[in-house]
Amino acid sequence: MAGLQIHREETAGFVTLRLEGTLDGKTAEEVQTSLSTLSGREVVLDFTHLREFKDSAVGVLTRGLVERPVQLRGLATHHERMFRYFGVGTGTSKRPAYYTPEDIFLA
Repeated sequence: MAGLQIHREETAGFVTLRLEGTLDGKTAEEVQTSLSTLSGREVVLDFTHLREFKDSAVGVLTRGLVERPVQLRGLATHHERMFRYFGVGTGTSKRPAYYTPEDIFLA
């Protein structure tokens, strides 16, 4: 099973896109296309069932996620941090996307 499968589930007024397989720069474009067809809808991106999540996908996905609120579910800590670096809040961490001097001195 190569590539990415995007399973669309509609429940309780929002759409969940459950991603399964390998997410890389190329397949992230497919996710972007799916997101663009759902403008005006509440969307949850579920990364729980990914077999592989390449860092290159984060840069591609953030282009569309900064402009619209999308809930991100099932992220590993590394990818959650990368989304925050690009300015996309994941909703699971209270830390900002960067470290302030106060954060470093208090650590």
